[in-house]
Amino acid sequence: MLSLDKKILVSVDAVGKRYGDLIAVNDVSFYLKQGEVLGFLGANGAGKSTTMNMLCGVLAPTHGTITIAGHDVVKDPIEAKRKLGYLPEQPPLYRDLSVDEYLTYCAGLRGVPAKQRRQRISETKQRCGLSEVGRRIIGQLSKGYQQRVGIAQAIVHLPPLIVLDEPTVGLDPVQVREIRGLIRDLAHDHGVILSTHILPEVQAICDRVQILNHGCIIFSDDISALTQHLSAASLLLSVRKQPDLEALSALAGVVGITDKGDKHFLLDIDETNNPAERVAEYVVSNQLGLYELIPQHMDLEQMFVDITTQETERRADEMLSTERAQR
Repeated sequence: MLSLDKKILVSVDAVGKRYGDLIAVNDVSFYLKQGEVLGFLGANGAGKSTTMNMLCGVLAPTHGTITIAGHDVVKDPIEAKRKLGYLPEQPPLYRDLSVDEYLTYCAGLRGVPAKQRRQRISETKQRCGLSEVGRRIIGQLSKGYQQRVGIAQAIVHLPPLIVLDEPTVGLDPVQVREIRGLIRDLAHDHGVILSTHILPEVQAICDRVQILNHGCIIFSDDISALTQHLSAASLLLSVRKQPDLEALSALAGVVGITDKGDKHFLLDIDETNNPAERVAEYVVSNQLGLYELIPQHMDLEQMFVDITTQETERRADEMLSTERAQR
């Protein structure tokens, strides 16, 4: 958990974006503190990219306010943009330049004083694991190293805020692990917003998570609350002999039983009164032969599907109620 004395770097207040009658983003509000990684989740078309583009000053919001380190993105765009570093999904690399040449160019664009550029670039390369490839042509580097160069250009001017859009797409498992470690390291000194559709990425990197659906935030909480949502809601029981299902269902904390066949049973449970110990005692005392008693955890992908499905159904019900009221 973050300390309460961490300052707020980003404040997004009731921001929306309309294209005629189409509402791309609808009254989105959130904040980001220094030293925090905020995960932005959503399916294609959910409004992630539009929100990120407004945050980075590429698009102007139809309404609402966005401030970065105290600077309004609309009223004071130059100062606001100086406070952020951005890595789009396709890194903006000049592939015919060497890493050193490219970072020197980016440092100049970002206003790093000429006397400080060599030191700043050296520190940035060291932090991003690029010290050994400074003279290499970017186009000849692996995808993982190109991503590192993309992150380096986003942090070379030491911005308080770093915005990363799908930073591990297309990388192999080793490269993914390395980039995730780099992002966590960056969060020590910066605030990071991570836009992604890769659900395990959130669990591996983020302190808080927000889920967008149809331009609205439908889930916003810290990672510990997310873990609680993913906690076991059922037990998988496997035994040698057929149990008395009525007696089993009568145990405190067992709210339902599904026979999966071959003496495998899925027990729906009351999470506040977990019956695992009572189930084990019942099986052993009745000499049923306990093979397995395994908590079944909902994965993040299933939770995402459940939340978005519930929200879609709620919106459909609201539209139906409105139509009926207008008749």
